[in-house]
Amino acid sequence: MYDRSQLMRGTLEGCILQLLHEKVTYGYEIVTRLQQFGFYELKEGTIYPLLLRLEKKQMIHAEYKTSPFGPMRKYYSLTPKGETLRIEFSACWAEVSNTVNAILHKGETEDEP
Repeated sequence: MYDRSQLMRGTLEGCILQLLHEKVTYGYEIVTRLQQFGFYELKEGTIYPLLLRLEKKQMIHAEYKTSPFGPMRKYYSLTPKGETLRIEFSACWAEVSNTVNAILHKGETEDEP
């Protein structure tokens, strides 16, 4: 059986950057949104080390803000460096996706070479 989780883990960073491009948010909401898009097996314990790594690489910025539902939350936003990486990831993903789709679906729309 193919290990789907390995493939998904390889794309998490770019997906997180895209979500932060759309809006400033906190860790639990990032996990929830990723799960809604299909990262069903994703746990918070996977995301927080990745967020810390992105913060250390200055791709994202973290700031504590008050929450209407309890203690302060750590909100994450994209930095200019993170925005550049997001754009690069998006272009690279489109290229890889097109290549893999071309191989997997070879011959479905035209005769094989």
